[in-house]
Amino acid sequence: MAGGGFATSSGGSDFEAKITPMVIISCIMAATGGLMFGYDVGVSGGVTSMPPFLKKFFPAVYRKTVLEKGLDSNYCKYDNQGLQLFTSSLYLAGLTATFFASYTTRKLGRRLTMLIAGIFFIAGVAFNAAAQNLAMLIIGRILLGCGVGFANQAVPVFLSEIAPPRIRGALNILFQLNITIGILFANLVNYGTNKIEGGWGWRLSLGLAGIPALLLTVGALLVVDTPNSLIERGKLEQGKVVLRKIRGTDNIEPEFLELVEASRIAKEVKHPFRNLLKRKNRPQLVISIALQIFQQFTGINAIMFYAPVLFNTLGFKNDASLYSAVITGAVNVLSTMVSIYSVDKVGRRKLLLEAGVQMFLAQVVIAIILGIKVTDHSDDLSKGYAIFVVIMVCTFVSSFAWSWGPLGWLIPSETFPLETRSAGQSVTVCVNLLFTFVIAQAFLSMLCHFKYGIFLFFSGWVLIMSFFVFFLVPETKNIPIEEMTERVWKQHWYWKRFIEDDDYAGQEKVASVDYPKKNYDPASQL
Repeated sequence: MAGGGFATSSGGSDFEAKITPMVIISCIMAATGGLMFGYDVGVSGGVTSMPPFLKKFFPAVYRKTVLEKGLDSNYCKYDNQGLQLFTSSLYLAGLTATFFASYTTRKLGRRLTMLIAGIFFIAGVAFNAAAQNLAMLIIGRILLGCGVGFANQAVPVFLSEIAPPRIRGALNILFQLNITIGILFANLVNYGTNKIEGGWGWRLSLGLAGIPALLLTVGALLVVDTPNSLIERGKLEQGKVVLRKIRGTDNIEPEFLELVEASRIAKEVKHPFRNLLKRKNRPQLVISIALQIFQQFTGINAIMFYAPVLFNTLGFKNDASLYSAVITGAVNVLSTMVSIYSVDKVGRRKLLLEAGVQMFLAQVVIAIILGIKVTDHSDDLSKGYAIFVVIMVCTFVSSFAWSWGPLGWLIPSETFPLETRSAGQSVTVCVNLLFTFVIAQAFLSMLCHFKYGIFLFFSGWVLIMSFFVFFLVPETKNIPIEEMTERVWKQHWYWKRFIEDDDYAGQEKVASVDYPKKNYDPASQL
């Protein structure tokens, strides 16, 4: 799903590539798609905890949380399918839009697909900010979801293809960093608008999503398309000009020829989705799908979507719950910055495994505290326990933010070969959005029925995914994308059985480098 033929000094084809201002600017502009996505994630949890918003659109929840306080279980007062649909409809729409985005990414280019995403975002913001009834609100969320589908399809591909390999991981994580900044921005806005007299603060919260929407749209108009995309669409000379600009050197012929050859091989594949199901593509497909499912079953989006609602459930007052959400949002941003620094130094596997331990312990501790201190009708946590819960939530969020958050997108983006890249990214985004929808639609009901056990449920999944990473996810740090087959899949103790030499005869013409044959041992990567 990423660039065709980039290499590093660690071996393989050593293409000359500088980190040019054009690369940095293009990546920053493209990554604003993450800013929009993050704002949408963060803003929904805040407005759904605001009494004026609930009174207008969800009167049944308003009665349970404000007028009939104490009658329902603490864990059940926000259990409402309509309220969950407000949050989850975005992701269902994104799932549908992804199928169209796969076509536009391949046929129209990465840049134009990002522009389409920006237009959908602007339309969705207009509907939400002006909403007079629940139907307008849901239509706005659906339009925002279409924007998410197009942006999540195009932006990670764009970032991976335009970045030199030695900083590919860091630049790709710009997308995830902007998601976390968007969440923090939304939390801060919600905290401020909640204090507005007159009950219209929620409109401002939803309307300010127009800022990242405009940034993405303007950015899509200003950036260039990737050399991979231009060559893939037959614009060879234009692709060469762009490659020269983004690499900052005239010595681009070897890389250009490799991109042309990789594109030629890709065009021989007439049915990319059918090709994706072939045995030789099994490792990338299984890992990509598993990472998206596991990413959602860490429980992170349950916390990010509903942080203020969750803190309200635990007995925090409204301002305190929004303020606590701001704290977790800030931790999210800072920890993602750690990932940008460490992903190409420490490697993908070590970050995922370390985070697995940290997330598991944090969720078990939270479950124990809630099981002891938060009953169905308790008024609130004592201040000491409340602070400790926030610290444990921050511990959980920080470990996710430097591991499963960015790497869930990065690893699929750098493992699919060019001929299945758009199809692979489409499947990745679809699976992610499907399970994001499931969690968003089910979490408040699960909280009502599982109570504190919801955190034990997610911690069990964290344990399973950590074993999956240890045994089945190889290290891809600093490996050029077109050389993944030889240097990763053919060396892995399990995945090598799915790769046959004649499957990648075409790619071997491109790389034409011999690599030492050795069996991949999971423990050797720790």
